[in-house]
Amino acid sequence: MNDFILVINSGSSSLKFAVLAKRGQDVILEGIAQRLGSSNASIDFKFNKIKESHLLEIGSHQGALTRIKSWFDQHPDVTQNLIGIGHRVVHGGETFSRSVIIDDNAIIEIEACSSLAPLHNPANVKGIKACHTLFPTLPQVAVFDTAFHQSLQQVQYLYPIPMHFYREQTLRKYGFHGTSYRYISQALGHLDRKTLLQGIIVAHLGNGASVCAIQNAESVDTSMGLTPLDGLMMGTRSGSIDPMILSFMAKSEEKSLDECLNILNKESGLLGISELSNDCRTLEDAMKAGDERAKLALDMFCSHTAKNIASCATSLNSFDQLVFTGGIGENSVYVRSQVCKSLAILGIKLDQQANTNLTRGQANLISKESAEQSVWVIPTNEELMIALDTINLIQN
Repeated sequence: MNDFILVINSGSSSLKFAVLAKRGQDVILEGIAQRLGSSNASIDFKFNKIKESHLLEIGSHQGALTRIKSWFDQHPDVTQNLIGIGHRVVHGGETFSRSVIIDDNAIIEIEACSSLAPLHNPANVKGIKACHTLFPTLPQVAVFDTAFHQSLQQVQYLYPIPMHFYREQTLRKYGFHGTSYRYISQALGHLDRKTLLQGIIVAHLGNGASVCAIQNAESVDTSMGLTPLDGLMMGTRSGSIDPMILSFMAKSEEKSLDECLNILNKESGLLGISELSNDCRTLEDAMKAGDERAKLALDMFCSHTAKNIASCATSLNSFDQLVFTGGIGENSVYVRSQVCKSLAILGIKLDQQANTNLTRGQANLISKESAEQSVWVIPTNEELMIALDTINLIQN
């Protein structure tokens, strides 16, 4: 069956891509272009378990996609099965509450959201326009990180600031990681259908991290806000802090607002506290070797995560399921253990043996049988959701 979907995740300086088949179940090709915009930009392809790496002569998004198109020209057996392209788009504002087929009007609306995500949406549009030039006959679909959270009520998404900021500039909580949360909600529903009617907290923990409260398969609260800087402490992001800190930073070090925001986005979080790394694996190794600053960073991350989970739980009718996903959530025994330890007051009971002895790449139940809430580790699959949305839209 000809149902190959090219999935594009275009970042500010990188571009991930994959070709999925059989309604997203088979990965035909995967790869990443990195350091775009620099003189040492490169691209990796993984096909038939063989990895190839190449330097890019033109180190731009267009250059990366041109090299991907060249790969397809050399593999007509793959190309002839392509039926569409699915793009991850970070911010859909209030305009997009679901995935859409991309036309000229959709591009205009995505560009209009660029002020809300200046590092991401312009890169997403670059990928869309490049694909339109290189693959003019293929329909394209946009899948939005923010769309899943459009079900939030005003009491959750409005900020307690003068209302004209919302009316005139739509300053509000939007939330992110929505494609991941939608996948986890559906995956959990396949494991146990009653969860579709229950209250769920999902912790998507990676270099970027957030939590989401899901009731009856809809987002009712989430930790990230207008931008991905809000909420949890992350790899290099501070998460929620007292806003007056920006004023103190600017005055004490004579920095501009943009310079201070850059510190909060790129020099804070695990990296800022540990002064070593933003990588959880590196920090866990250092902690085991006796590095107290690494342990402090990890324990702060766990504490902030638990507090955000508890906060989001207040938006649920009942707290029935807790799910860990994302690179850290799926792989860190320590983080899961510490987060659950802090949540014991809410009834969370972790089975330490199950938490330690996971089957990688599969859904794992890690709570004790006597626990009121089930605790899961479920690998996320955003590429699958993008592929399925693309297939469903272009075939309807």
